Amino acid sequence: MKRLITFSALILISTLCFAKQIKIEKVEPAFWWTQMKNQDLQILVYGKNISQTKAEINYPGVRISKQTVLENPNYLFVDLIISEKAKAGKFQISFKKGRRIAAKYQYELLNRRENSAERVGFNNSDVMMLIMPDRFANGDESNDETKNTVEKLNRKDQYGRHGGDIKGVTDHLDYLQELGITSLWLNPVMENNQERATYHGYAISDYYNVDSRLGSNEDLKTLSEECNKRGMKLVKEAVTNHCGIAHWWMKDLPSKDWVHQYPEFTRSNFRISTIADPYAAKVDKELNTNGWFDTTMPDLNQKNPFLLKYLIQNTIWWIEYADLKGIRIDTYVYNDKKAMNTFCTTIMDEYPNFNIVGECWVHSVAEEAYWQKDAKNADGFNSGLPTVMDFPLQELIPNALEEETGWDNSAFRFYNHFAKDYLYANPLNNLVFLDNHDTSRFTTLLGGDFNKYKMAMTLLLTTRGIPQLYYGFELMTEGDKSTGDGNVRKEFMGGWKDHERSAFTKEGRTDKENKSFNFVSKLLNYRKNNPVLQNGKMMHYAPEENCYVFFRSNKEKTVMVILNCNKEKNVELKTAKYEESLKGFTKGYEVISGKDLKSLETISIPARSSMIIELK
Repeated sequence: MKRLITFSALILISTLCFAKQIKIEKVEPAFWWTQMKNQDLQILVYGKNISQTKAEINYPGVRISKQTVLENPNYLFVDLIISEKAKAGKFQISFKKGRRIAAKYQYELLNRRENSAERVGFNNSDVMMLIMPDRFANGDESNDETKNTVEKLNRKDQYGRHGGDIKGVTDHLDYLQELGITSLWLNPVMENNQERATYHGYAISDYYNVDSRLGSNEDLKTLSEECNKRGMKLVKEAVTNHCGIAHWWMKDLPSKDWVHQYPEFTRSNFRISTIADPYAAKVDKELNTNGWFDTTMPDLNQKNPFLLKYLIQNTIWWIEYADLKGIRIDTYVYNDKKAMNTFCTTIMDEYPNFNIVGECWVHSVAEEAYWQKDAKNADGFNSGLPTVMDFPLQELIPNALEEETGWDNSAFRFYNHFAKDYLYANPLNNLVFLDNHDTSRFTTLLGGDFNKYKMAMTLLLTTRGIPQLYYGFELMTEGDKSTGDGNVRKEFMGGWKDHERSAFTKEGRTDKENKSFNFVSKLLNYRKNNPVLQNGKMMHYAPEENCYVFFRSNKEKTVMVILNCNKEKNVELKTAKYEESLKGFTKGYEVISGKDLKSLETISIPARSSMIIELK
C-alpha cells in the first residue's frame, strides 16, 4: 500500500511539473558568433510567463551579466558576456522556476568569419545598383505563393506581388557585372506578412527571416557569395523607423513604449527641417519623429534601450551571417537622432571599414550635410552616419538640364551646387543618384531626351561621390510616380518566362535600349578602371557660355569634363581660362566618342552634349 501511494505521488508530481512547463516561442538572435569586439549580447526570449524564470548557463567563456523583465511577463531579456575565451559550440540555457527547469533552449556560437572585422564596405570606388527583388526577375516560380504568407501572386495589380525573388537576382549577376556594376543594394527582403501591397518590403513582420516569397536566408547568403566571386558587394536595407503592423510582437508588445502610441492613429507631419531648426517647437519635432508613416507601419521608439539594442544586433547579425558590405537605412531622419548615432557608431566600431548610407530626404545642401558624420553643426549633433544620399543634387539635375539664360543659367546651377560642398564633412562619400524606387523614372523626367540622359550620366559618373543607379535605368525605362508607385517599379523585361523578349541580352533589347546600355556600360567600366574618377581631387570653373567644366586629378591622371547645357548652341570653348588644371597637357583622349584631341587650345562641343577628356 505504501509503495502504491509513493508511486501515485510520483505520478502526481510529474504531472504538476509537466503542467508548469513553459513553451519558448521566440529567441532572437537565435545564434551568435565568437570573437566579436563588442562582447555584450542581448537575447530576447518570448514565451508565456517566461519572466517568472531565471536563466542559467554553464559554458566556458560565457556568462549572464543581467536579466531584465519589462511590463509584459511574456518577455525576458537575457544579457550575456561572450569573452574572447569562448569557443564555437552549442550550450544549454536553462530557465528555472526555483530549482525546477521550466524551459530549455540550445544556443549556438559560431566562429566569426575570418577577417570579418576588416571587411571593406561600399565606397567611392563603387557604382551601386538598386534592385527591387519582386520586380526584377522570377528565378523560382515555386515560391510565388507560400503557405505562411497572406498576400498571394497578382501581377495585374501594380501594388501586388509579382513573383520576383532573390534567385532571380543571383541568376542575372553576370548581366550586372557586364554593365559595370560593383555594388548591389536590395530593397528590404525580410518577411512582410501584410494583407496587401507587401512587394516593396518596408513593412517588416520578421526581422530575422527573409520573406518566403523571395526565398530563404540561405538564398541571401548564396547571393552574397556569388557577388563576392565577381568582386561585387552586397548592401542590405535596414528599416529601423517602423515595422509592419503584422509583426509578431505587435500582438503582444514587450512594453507600451516599444512603439509610439496615440489615442488614435497619428501620422508624422514629415517636417524634417524641425530636427535642426533652432526655433522649432517641441510638438512639431516630436510629431515628425514619433508619428506613424502609415496605418500599417507602427513607429518604433528607438529611445527604448532594449529595442535599440535589438535593432543594432539584428543589423550586425545580418552583416555577419550574409557577409554584407554595407547597410542602407530607410527613412533615417524620422528615427530618434541620438539613438541612431548609437546605432551607427556601434556598427562602425565593430566594422571600421564598413559603410552605412542613410535616406535623408531633404531639399537643400545645408539640411543634407547636417546628417553626415562629423558635420560641424551648430547644435553639436554628430549623426555617426558615414554616407548620405544627395537628394538636393538628384532634384536639381532634371531642371538644370533645361536651357536657362542669364546669370543663373543651367551650367551655373551645377557649379553653385558643388560650390556648397564645404558644408559636407566628406562629400566624396555622398551617394549620388538620378532616380530610385520612390521617384519618377529619370527618363520620364527628361521627356525621353537621350542627349540629356547622356549628359546626366556623364555628370553622375565623373563627379565626386558614390554613384547609384536604379534597375532599368541603363535601358531608359520610363515610369511616372504620379500614376502610382508600381509604375516606377515595373517588371524588368525578360525576368519572367511569359515576357516577349529578354533585355538581359543584346539580342533581346531594342535598338534604343542597346544604345543606352552601351553608353552606360562604357562609362561605368571606364570609371571602374580609373581611380581618378573615384577619389581624384575635383576643381571646377565658373561657367562661361552655359558650359560647366570641371577636372578630376590624382598623381597618375587628370580628366577634364565638359557639359554644354545649351539646347541648340555649339560652343568653341577657349581653354586659356583652365590653365591651372591644363598646365603641362597639350592633347587628350575623349572617352565617349573615342576620338583623340591633338590640341587643347580650343575644344568644340556640340549643343546639349558632354565630353570626358583624358589629358595627355
